[in-house]
Amino acid sequence: IPPEKLLRALLLQMLYSIRSERLLMEELDYSLLYRWFVGLSLDDPIWDATTFTKNRDRLLDGDIATAFFTEVLTAIKGDGLLSDEHFTVDGTLLEAWASHKSFKPKDGPPSEPPAGHNAEVGWHGEKRKDDTHESSTDPEARLYRKSNNTAATLCYAGHLLMENRSALIVDAELTIADGYAARATALEMLGRLPRQARRRTVAGDKAYDTKGFVAQAQKLGFTPHVAQNTNSAIDGRTTRHGGHVVSQRIRKRIEEPFGWTKTIGGGRQLRYRCRERNGA
Repeated sequence: IPPEKLLRALLLQMLYSIRSERLLMEELDYSLLYRWFVGLSLDDPIWDATTFTKNRDRLLDGDIATAFFTEVLTAIKGDGLLSDEHFTVDGTLLEAWASHKSFKPKDGPPSEPPAGHNAEVGWHGEKRKDDTHESSTDPEARLYRKSNNTAATLCYAGHLLMENRSALIVDAELTIADGYAARATALEMLGRLPRQARRRTVAGDKAYDTKGFVAQAQKLGFTPHVAQNTNSAIDGRTTRHGGHVVSQRIRKRIEEPFGWTKTIGGGRQLRYRCRERNGA
């Protein structure tokens, strides 16, 4: 399968919320608009779903997804829509394609496969942690919860870097879910931006109001416009300026692409196993 046709087909799957490759092939077979977009004629045979899945791995080897994203950014920048002064960072949890039943002890003896299609598994009173357990379905998924009032799920952490003028995404990452991934990945994405002599700003919620993140962001040439905790790492020297208020108002728009990802894009529960595939 040519890479450009493969990439167009994957875009259709995401933009139109097609939940599987097999259903995507079925819709390509009878939709003239889909055929035209992908670059197939009326007489071209449709690929087998298994063949399409195996060819999709070629996008990972060639890093085609990153190249495509870069080309889109270049086109947007050419139209003057991207700001290079004001940014926002945020993260969210994306549920992995693995169930609680697959979360088993790492060093335990191999257990007999349960009888029945959906047999019950009891872990009442068992301490289940990432240090001692891992998912047999997706070993890279981590058991994590957003707050003390929510249930823990096997998930990954998704991160976005948004510019504040047009609320467009300029960088994205998918990492292992833990308590430090949001700030570490935010600094990594900020570090990938072109260096500038003048000062820039980066907005964030209260999760980014730590001394470590503020200090590292300042070293990278960014003034952290983060929401303040009770013991805040920023003070009146930052909050007295009107730009802090503006950044806090604009930063909420980063929730829009997260919402799109979890509804239209089908990312509420990720389709694939392993971080590399889902990240692409």
